[in-house]
This record gives sequence, C-alpha cells and structure tokens, in this order.
Amino acid sequence: MGKLFLSFGILIFVVSCTETDGPAEVVTGNSSDRIANNTVAYNNERNAYFGDLHVHSMYSYDAFIFGGIASPNDAYEFAKGGSIRHPAGFDMRLDIPMDFYGVSDHAYYLGIIREMALGDSSLSQHPVAEGIDSLGDDVNQRRSVFLRFAQFASAGNGSEVMDDQVVKNAWDDIVASANRHYEPGKFTTFIAYEYTGTGPEEEVLHRNVIFRDSVVPEIPFSRIDSDDPQDLWSWMDTNRAAGIESLAIPHNSNLSDGLMFALSDYQGRPLDSAYASQRIRNEPLVEITQVKGTSETHPALSTNDELAGFEVLSVRIGGSTPTQPQGSYVRKALLDGVKLEAEQGFNPFKFGFIGSSDNHNSTHVGDEDNYYGVSGLLDSDGQKRGSLPLDSGGENDGVYFDRYARFGASGIAGVWAEQNTRESIYDALRRKEAFGTSGPRIKIRFFAGNNLPDVDDRELVAKSYAGGVSMGGNVITDRNEPATFIAWAAKDPNSAPLQRLQIIKGWVQNEQIYEKIYDVACADNMEIDSISHRCADNNASVSLEDCSISSGLGAAELKSRWEDPEYDSAQHAFYYVRAIENPSCRWSTWDAVRAGVEPRPDLPGTIQERGWSSPIWFIPPQ
Repeated sequence: MGKLFLSFGILIFVVSCTETDGPAEVVTGNSSDRIANNTVAYNNERNAYFGDLHVHSMYSYDAFIFGGIASPNDAYEFAKGGSIRHPAGFDMRLDIPMDFYGVSDHAYYLGIIREMALGDSSLSQHPVAEGIDSLGDDVNQRRSVFLRFAQFASAGNGSEVMDDQVVKNAWDDIVASANRHYEPGKFTTFIAYEYTGTGPEEEVLHRNVIFRDSVVPEIPFSRIDSDDPQDLWSWMDTNRAAGIESLAIPHNSNLSDGLMFALSDYQGRPLDSAYASQRIRNEPLVEITQVKGTSETHPALSTNDELAGFEVLSVRIGGSTPTQPQGSYVRKALLDGVKLEAEQGFNPFKFGFIGSSDNHNSTHVGDEDNYYGVSGLLDSDGQKRGSLPLDSGGENDGVYFDRYARFGASGIAGVWAEQNTRESIYDALRRKEAFGTSGPRIKIRFFAGNNLPDVDDRELVAKSYAGGVSMGGNVITDRNEPATFIAWAAKDPNSAPLQRLQIIKGWVQNEQIYEKIYDVACADNMEIDSISHRCADNNASVSLEDCSISSGLGAAELKSRWEDPEYDSAQHAFYYVRAIENPSCRWSTWDAVRAGVEPRPDLPGTIQERGWSSPIWFIPPQ
C-alpha cells in the first residue's frame, strides 16, 4: 500500500456536477485550417504548437481539497479560450488559447475524496470522511481533516476507501471529456493521468502518462499498484503490445532527493542495458520546468553557469530539509547518460524536454503579470502565497509562506509537428522534437549535422532537415567533417524581447564529464567574448515601481550557424539550446506593485524567462 503524498495541506469541499455523456461530433477545423480537398492542412516543415500536459481537475484528491471543483470538461473549455471561476471568486482566462491540452489527474485515489464529500455514498459514511461534507472557511480545520485522512492512508488503511467503480467513473469522464473536445486541425486533447509514485521518504517520483489516441486502458495504473517506476513501464509495455500506445513524462525531479536520475534502480540494483531500453522506450521526455521549480540544473552542479539558479527550490516542500541536487537535475542526468554510453554502451537518460504547469485549478498557471496561483484557496492571493505581508497581528504577523512564494509561473510545452492532431503532436513528443519554456511562447529550433545551410538561407528549415537532424536526434560523428549547428529562437509577441541564445554542451573525456555554455547569438549587436564565450550585457533593466522594461533593447529573433570550437569527433556529447529573455518582473513583484508595497527583498524581484530545446546527441561510430 502506498503512502499518501503530503505535498499539500488544507481542504475545501464544494461539489460540482460533471458531464458524462458520450463524445460529440468531431470537428475537423475551420476554413483556415483546411486545404482544397477538405483535409486538415499539413506542413512538411512543421509548425510550432504550444500546450500544457499537466493539469489537475476536481478528480485529483489534492486539487479538490484545495477547492478545485472544475471538471475536465471545464478545463478543456478554458484551454480553448473560455473562463473558469477560481475557488476564491475571480475568473481565469487565457489571452491566447492553447493548441493542445491534457488533464492529468492523480490516479491515486482518483475521484475518491470528491465522492466522500457528496454525502450520499458508502464512502461518505466511512469514519475518515467525517466532516468532509460540511467544512466551512476555516483553513486550519480543513488542514486537520486532510491530515487525518493522510495519516489514515499512510498507516496502510487506504485500501478501505478505495472503490474501483468510483475510480472508473472518474476515469471514464476524463476520457469522454478529452474525446468530446478534440478538434483535429484546431485543438488537440490528450487522454492522460498522473502516476504519483514516491520513494521511501515521500521523494517525488511522479510521472504524467500521455496516451496517443482514444484507445486507453479501462483504469489507470497507480502507486497503489506499485511505487516502482519499472512496474509502471512494464504495464505500459503490456498495453503497447495490445495496441495501447503511451509515454510517461517524469516531473519535479528537483524534488526527488536524488532518486529520479539515480545510478541504481528502485530496488538498489546497478543500471543496465535492459533498464535503459525500457526506460527510454517509455520515458522519452522530462518536464524541465513547472510551478514547483525548474529542474534544468543547480548552482552546486553547474558552477560555471551563472544562470543555473533559475527558479530553484532549495528545500523540500512542506519543510526545511535541503533538496539533494545530485540525481535530481536534468543536465547532470544527461552527463551521466553519455558517460554510461561511452563506458557501457547504454544511456538510460536520453531525454527530450517539455515544460508544463502542474496547476491544480483545471487551468494553466497564468502569466507573471496575471498569476492565478497553483493550489486553489491555498495561494489565491498575495498574502496566502507569500508575496505580500499579512494584515493580521499575532504570532503569524510578518510570516511569509515560503512554500508558495518560491513557486513559479511556469511552464509550457512546445512541439514541432506537421499538424495539430493527436497523432502528429504525440509523434513529435515521441521523437523529442519538443521544447519547454518557463511560460512565454518562445519558439526554438535546433539542428545539427555536417551539411547545414547558411543561417540566412531562404530554405533554411528544409535544408536543415535534409542535411542534418533536429532536436531529439542522434548524430554519428565523422572524424573528417566538423559538426555544425543551426540555433534559432523567436520571441513571444506578448513577452519581453530576447537577450541571448546559448548552446549548452556536455561531454565525456578521459572518463570524466564536462559541461560548457556558449552564447551563440546576442541582441543589440553585442559581441561575444572569445574567452568567456559570453555576450556583453545589453543593460536591459526593469523598474520595480511599475514593472516597465527597457525599450529598444533586445531582439525579436536570434539565430546562428555555429561550430563548436572544441569539437572532438571521438567524444560522446550532447548539445541543447537555451533562449534567454531580457529581465522582467517576477509574479511576486507584480503582486507587490499592484498592492502598493515594496517587493519582498528575499525573493527575486525580476526574472529572465527562458526556453530549452531538446538535446541532440553525438555518438562516435563503433
């Protein structure tokens, strides 16, 4: 029996009706999405699509506890441009609709807490459900009820309140809602869920499982079945053999206390080729950023990367225990992976990147200047989320809720796909032609090979596909040909300009791993220093009084055809792109500006939003 994951803590229960009717007629897109033969438009050079594959609705035990009563149906309406009422009473709406979306509720106790609150089922009569259907606004009382349930489940009693039919009813509604809102060529939905696995001390080993199409299992695999990720992968392999295709995306490796990318498996055994093959077959991607921190790298791991501390959580959620960087961050996992490949011939950490939000309001998390919070009533305003001082006196006066103050307004997933359909977007995820950002819709492309065009070639994309590989691919090195790279990024029209474009390299040499950051394109004609490989600072600034940013600085587009000055065809290596915006206000500063108070001095006042391409791997010939 798994233990209930104690990452959140108070209760609010209001019951909402849900739609459970069958899927509506599928719409193939409006006239602008079609070509003459009435099929969905197709682009061989691929389009950038943006979405969120990590969203929780009322069926997640924690989301419902926080006050989230919006259904999967509501979530998809929001993603298409509709609004959702926040539990605190304000409306949430996107400025620009999503291209794709996936409601990914916890399979662990799926729908169970909500069922307890209905008051008309056997679950509501269980002693642990006492008072759940009649709680008021006292958050401390709600927290005590939540903890009572958590302790009950952690003691091994949780199976007493597991009702397979409740779980199946919730899953059926999730599936039906995704199918009902799928509009090929216009808006793509993915049937998905979260596998909420943990380590022995509640370390985060969570994955989102994304299904390619409407063929899905009758019920999802959860931590109640097993906490061992290899059991999840075996379940996925069995499904795949039966025609049910899916992939898993680990998230919050930053909070795994070193277990997500450990060099041993869940049972403590050394990794081997069978493990690597099964993992990458089922987990081709990782979530590099989300509200609970960015998992690219850590200052303790990347001492020469001045941007390594971006939205890093230094302690585990709900306490003061420092996080363990080793084994918890993606860049170090990539380095360990190429070292394993060089020495033992297998790589279990060959991951592409996406971002997503992990929002528990059935919505995306919102922008820095319009931040909805993460957890319903728990962080619904500046005081509750720690960006503003508390009004009340007494023992809590001046206390900030660091748990939420350190959370970020991140992230979003991007893919390069031929068309906006489940099959095309899923296949882009599977081949790792995917990228993640901290929120803005920055477009990033990345190619490598020996025969790439000039960066200003009018047929740049077509020739790059023809003469090289895109992000997520492999290059077999050629000792007679230097490698070249095409790195390109375009700003989000609604966000700050770009400041610089970087390529991060990791490699193995003499049985040691190394990493290096190269600025390859700079805004404002700033030159790159030949020794540090960094752009000069363009001096873009932010006013902390009104959050205005420098005008006339930064770029709408940055691109470069680059050659690695230290390239060695004998090295196992990886490269990926990082695009950096000019500074802008962090959400916590926006809260302070609107409230007319000074921003909290121990929080970052500004942020440099960014995006990451998936890597390209260089492999010497055998």
